[in-house]
Amino acid sequence: MNYIDGFRDPEAAACLRRRINDLAAEVDHVSIMEVCGTHTMAISRYGIRSILPDNIELISGPGCPVCVTDAGYVDTAIELARRGVMVVTFGDLIHVPGSETSLAECRARGASVEVCYSPTAALELAAKNPDRDIVFLAVGFETTIPPVTSLVPMATEKGLNRVSLLTAFKLVPPALTALLADPELRIDAFLCPAHVSAIIGANAYRPFTGPAGVPCVIAGFEPLDILLGLEHILQQVRAGDAVVDNQYTRVVRTDGNSKALALMQKYLRPVDAAWRGLGVVPQSGLGLKPEYSAFDAETRHGIKVQRGKEPVGCLCGEVIKGKTRPPQCPMFGKRCTPDHPVGPCMVSSEGTCSAYFKYSAGSL
Repeated sequence: MNYIDGFRDPEAAACLRRRINDLAAEVDHVSIMEVCGTHTMAISRYGIRSILPDNIELISGPGCPVCVTDAGYVDTAIELARRGVMVVTFGDLIHVPGSETSLAECRARGASVEVCYSPTAALELAAKNPDRDIVFLAVGFETTIPPVTSLVPMATEKGLNRVSLLTAFKLVPPALTALLADPELRIDAFLCPAHVSAIIGANAYRPFTGPAGVPCVIAGFEPLDILLGLEHILQQVRAGDAVVDNQYTRVVRTDGNSKALALMQKYLRPVDAAWRGLGVVPQSGLGLKPEYSAFDAETRHGIKVQRGKEPVGCLCGEVIKGKTRPPQCPMFGKRCTPDHPVGPCMVSSEGTCSAYFKYSAGSL
């Protein structure tokens, strides 16, 4: 048995399922939010919702960085491209609709929009195009913030002074605070994100636990990882506990990744950030510190990200908050599909609507 097979063993899964059923019989309805978009995709892919007892509900949260990026950010990126700036982006974002159009449509009309798989591609393009301004679309949670931020010292070292970042960095803990404060949303526990937790550490979730808090369990992405995480959540619910339980110790440490955190602290500062669905959440984003403003695309190009317009009838905001499941949206699978997305949740590989559409048999 290889490493991956060990986390997909049918007998072990059946055993965990029995233990989950036994625990579920001892508790009332439990709403568990999986915060990470990769968890959402894995849960749908492996049909985990379909094997859970009826009183155990998994709801998807704002764990897709592309999905939570406000339409106004896309509008700003499009405006930069129209001005002749070379815009460099990860693949998912290129098809996300802005208020009127997308970067993909902008590129089809002749704008310079380059898709990359690594932030360092921006530096390679800058070296090949020394007379062009390069803007990297710096979107992401704590997982991708450090490698993207590293472009600043790397560009400085290489003398590539026409590279800048249009930042839309988001932080997970403030989003959890906003979700728990929403009186219309019931969250009994968090299945905490694995990759983000590898950066910020298990201790980052302690503010959400304790007598007035909820269980927070960190789990990996394989089927047995997720089932084990759910079992440990239910154990806490049954016992009336609310603690941080790290079930992904092969990757996640208590205090996180010190080098990544130090890099973020050196170059970035907390800022209020606009989230699709959640609105403006105080101190939930990171922007470049003033001393690095030469690398800030808004400052460099005299442009300001404004709030954008959401597509009429699109329920992505409600899906992101966990208040609506994708099939409840009238557009889902009809007017809105991966080939013709109306909202970002159908675009991204981590989007909830995309997960439901791709793996509907295991999700509905």
